[in-house]
Amino acid sequence: MIDPRRVALRWIKVPAVLLLFSLSGLALANDEFEDPWEDFNRRIHAFNMTADRFVLKPVTRGYRFITPKFVQAGVRNVFNNVLEVPSALNGVLQGKPGSAFHDSGRFLINSTVGVGGLFDVAKHVGLENGDHEDFGQTLAVWGFDRGPYLVLPILGSSTVRDTLALPVDWLSDPLFYVDHTRTRNSTVALYYINKRSELMELEKHLTGDHYIFIRDAYLQRRDFLVNDGEVEDDFGSDMDMSEYGDFDEEGGDPF
Repeated sequence: MIDPRRVALRWIKVPAVLLLFSLSGLALANDEFEDPWEDFNRRIHAFNMTADRFVLKPVTRGYRFITPKFVQAGVRNVFNNVLEVPSALNGVLQGKPGSAFHDSGRFLINSTVGVGGLFDVAKHVGLENGDHEDFGQTLAVWGFDRGPYLVLPILGSSTVRDTLALPVDWLSDPLFYVDHTRTRNSTVALYYINKRSELMELEKHLTGDHYIFIRDAYLQRRDFLVNDGEVEDDFGSDMDMSEYGDFDEEGGDPF
């Protein structure tokens, strides 16, 4: 089994060329240049779709078949609760004390009264489950350009900025520090199976060129998160989309 800690340590040594890309302004904000590596990305996308079709999706279907809905909800709640920790940390790094206190409060309440996060008790006291902050969003707040769109093997949609943020995201995840290898790997596998299960219904909305659909949805979603729901339309007027809720009912990223 893959040791996440070794993978993370390797990612820390990400080739300097990626960092140079993000700092040199290679990725312009202009849509014309947001996907300069499309040929390469499409190849990786095709590989990911094949792996999903023959490996992850069949396993996920088995998981959905044998696992009661309330158990799936409990698993989802536990993982959402774990993600409150790095989210609170990134809230601090982004200078958002309100967000950090909100996430910390949810974690403390759900970890105790909610039995380790199995039950989302915090939402009943006014601390609703929301969008989690990650280090990619933190880099955006710090002024880093997102860089070109990039499809990673297995991990899927990303950008240069979000890819550079991955090591910090992994190191700030409490699961990274589970010492028992089999338990850690099993937990990580369950996380991705549960996440894939949440996306089953979204597949019905995939139309036309799947690559373009997923790319555009990912980039729009990331812009939405970075700007805390405030986006600028094509005519230059500001529009607050937070009133329409999350794109994903469970508060996670759709891709």
